[in-house]
Amino acid sequence: MAGPTLLVLAAGKGSRYGGVKIIEPVGPQGETLLEYSLFDARKAGFARIVFVIRRDIDRAVKETLGARLVRNFAVEYAYQDLVRIPWGYQVPPARTKPWGTTHAVLSAISLIREPFAVMNVDDFYGAQSFSVLARHLQAGTNDCAVVGYVLRNTLPEMGPAARGVCQIDEQSLLKGITEYKNVERRGGHAVCIDANGQEIKLTGDEVVSMNLWGFRPEVLNPIAVSFESFLKGHGGDPDSECYLPDTVHQLITAGSMRVKILLSTESWFGLTYREDHSRATQTIRQMIEAGYYPRRLWT
Repeated sequence: MAGPTLLVLAAGKGSRYGGVKIIEPVGPQGETLLEYSLFDARKAGFARIVFVIRRDIDRAVKETLGARLVRNFAVEYAYQDLVRIPWGYQVPPARTKPWGTTHAVLSAISLIREPFAVMNVDDFYGAQSFSVLARHLQAGTNDCAVVGYVLRNTLPEMGPAARGVCQIDEQSLLKGITEYKNVERRGGHAVCIDANGQEIKLTGDEVVSMNLWGFRPEVLNPIAVSFESFLKGHGGDPDSECYLPDTVHQLITAGSMRVKILLSTESWFGLTYREDHSRATQTIRQMIEAGYYPRRLWT
């Protein structure tokens, strides 16, 4: 059986970071943070990558990152842009950006033929996470999946972060995701501020989603239907975005999708802000010194 596909969402502007994160070097030979995730994914059994990118970074991605990956993966590209929406819908005149992560997934719909994972370009997920997800996708089950992380393993040492806490039933199936903003460490636990300005104490052991998903190609049709419903209700808003977790929640509620929680004990980190670059570089260097990665990644 061929390995599953990895769908990499890389069409964001990176405005908070201030650069094109998909080609931002963090490794000793100029490797990107994404490449370390792809190295782990390749060992887990992922053999094909579909990048969802913007056309204005097409050449830069293909001539740098793409050129390094073609010896280890089958690599294809899809493009997320404003005009790639269902027939009969119009782009609001004031709109300047695509429609979010659900739209990004659907931008690659013609290239998806087998079970696939969806990941962000700027997140480090860890080898165990790709391993459990690949096993799930190759097991033949009809259930979709999301990798769940322990909250404390995803928080920065300093400062707040937004996190989606998973509600899980007795069968380890996802019931929903509650978004919390301004979550930060405090002593041995975590705290956040809710919409009413009230402080909520969290244990730090909550299971959170970092948007590493596993899907069957059959779910693309209900995802497309959900996106059309979104456009009917919000298509006239020039700033509206259709987020993949919201789409998944709607499909779970409608009984159109079951999502298994796959627990990972890995520590997550990412490139959200420019200050994150030094931490990512330092962490990768430490992992190389500890033997997790070779000094030259793709030899």
